[in-house]
Parts: sequence; structure tokens; C-alpha cells
Amino acid sequence: MFTGIVEELGEITAVETLDDACRFRLRGPVVTEGARHGDSIAVNGVCLTVVEHEGDEFTADVMAETLKRSSLGVLAVGSRVNLERPTAVGSRLGGHIVQGHVDGTGKILEREPSENWEIVRISLPAGLSRYVVEKGSITVDGISLTVVEAGPDFFTVSLIPTTLALTTLGIKQPGDPVNLEVDVIAKYVERMLGDRATGEGAAR
Repeated sequence: MFTGIVEELGEITAVETLDDACRFRLRGPVVTEGARHGDSIAVNGVCLTVVEHEGDEFTADVMAETLKRSSLGVLAVGSRVNLERPTAVGSRLGGHIVQGHVDGTGKILEREPSENWEIVRISLPAGLSRYVVEKGSITVDGISLTVVEAGPDFFTVSLIPTTLALTTLGIKQPGDPVNLEVDVIAKYVERMLGDRATGEGAAR
């Protein structure tokens, strides 16, 4: 489990294309400290498994399903990525519960800068809008953010200078894709209410 609090901006240093997958080599001095084979690291909000680790770099395999559901397929050598290690048991939950399982991708639609923050409008795929509510939580490229406005096919977030400086949302421009993960609690509530309405829960 992750919390959506990005630990560092990493960088793609190599991409190996396979038949139905690809292998990334990534640089991240913070997240690789103490990393071992099999550990999980979130890359732009996608939970990946460490295959190899050497120095401040690690490699991770990305399967076809992940490439289809996320924006990782557009990454190339030199791309900057948000990196986060799983939260430790007993530590503070700084953001919200993030699984690292991307629900879909959106695109940056508009950026509206101001003196102390920036409003970013992001497209919302069909089927996800019911999970997004004003003042609720959403994960964008692995960043835990609060929804400012929730529209039928878009939402907006307000970014503070720290988020702009330390994550990919400081450099992404209109048209760029982002990974989205909605609040998992909303999905569980929907499922339970649906079971109650149909009586499936009682049948089980």
C-alpha cells in the first residue's frame, strides 16, 4: 500500500522492449536505499516490482496489461517519474490509501497559474466520474490530491508550490497523459450497496 506522497522525482535511464512487455531501468537514490529483489515501488502511481537493483538504479518489468491501462507506455529515456516506496506499518498516512492499481488515464486539459498555487484541469474517463467527488481524494500520477471541482468528464486540483517543484505535475503540459486511481473505499461502498440492492450479499 502507498499513500500518494511522492518521495522523489526519478528518471528513466533505459527502456528494453520485449514481445508483450517492456523493462525499465530507473534512477532513484531515495527509493533504492535498502531496496531488494521483489520489493514494490510506485512509478507514476503504478506499483512495480524491483527485478534488479544496483547503486541508485533499479529495473522493473511492465506487462502488456499495465501498458494498456496506464501511461507508462509513453515513457522514454530521460522521462521524469514520481517514485514512492510502500508505506511502513505504523507510519503516518500522509495522503490516502493508494493501491498502485491504475483505474484509467486522463489528460491535462488546462493549467491556470496564480501567485501561490496552480489550478490544473484533467480529463476523466467514462465510468470513473461516479467515484470522484468535490473535496474527495484522487491519485494523479501517484500523487494524492484533493478534488476541487468534479465535473461529468473532468476534475480540477489545486497544486501548491511544493507539489509543482517535486513531482511530474510541475512539468506536464496540456495534452500530456496522467495515471488516475480513484479512492478504493468508494469502489467498495458501491459494490456493497449494489449487493444489498440485489440481495447478492445475503445469498453469499
